[in-house]
Amino acid sequence: MERKGILGKKLGMTQVFSKNGKLIPVTVVEVEPNVVTQIKTTETDGYDAIQLGFDTKREKLSNKAEKGHLAKANTAPKRFLKEIRGVDVSKYQLGQELTVEVFEEGEMVDVTGISKGKGFQGVIKRYNQSRGPMGHGSQYHRGVGSLGTMRPMRVFKGKKLPGHMGQVTVTMQNLEIVAVIPEENVILIKGNVPGAKKSLVIIKSAVKMPEVKKEKVELVSYSNEEPKTASEAETEINETSQETAE
Repeated sequence: MERKGILGKKLGMTQVFSKNGKLIPVTVVEVEPNVVTQIKTTETDGYDAIQLGFDTKREKLSNKAEKGHLAKANTAPKRFLKEIRGVDVSKYQLGQELTVEVFEEGEMVDVTGISKGKGFQGVIKRYNQSRGPMGHGSQYHRGVGSLGTMRPMRVFKGKKLPGHMGQVTVTMQNLEIVAVIPEENVILIKGNVPGAKKSLVIIKSAVKMPEVKKEKVELVSYSNEEPKTASEAETEINETSQETAE
């Protein structure tokens, strides 16, 4: 199956309800139209890929080389330029805009982002290790513990020790797209996505489940419904209670 992808900005998390009463936690990703800023082919570059530009920035923040590169696509300077490999390049044109409608409800995707930075952390938080007794004069509470054997007289490489935590590229696989809202340039993705709010995320077709497409979830919508009057609400409650009693 052909791969596809798009760049977006994580706005945060919320929850939606399906019409059968199920609560679904979702991450809201804002996807402004992406611009195809470069097309790479096997003949010229050794592989097939498209380069996407996302998040327009002021022209004074861009240098000459970047301006010249983006002028070929006839677009304004972009804050992020990322490649999507494995696509069918014949379906794309330089300067073409990609919207949220690249994906559909029920499709499975992999989402890549940079995790939140936690700074310098100990082994309990960083690797979920256990602490020692907190009382009775143990004098061992949140320490690292034994660092190695006596024989080599050194610490082996890869030993889990305190250090910098977070701020690394993380990919969450096999996430389901719950809803695509073109009028608001928003995609709702089931579950959590790496990264802080307003950070860049890359949404791609799932590597492990490229052919899987789940059934579309019918969501409860409150935007198009007119508010009910007090008498209408009371009538509805009475009818419901009568049906329950019967």
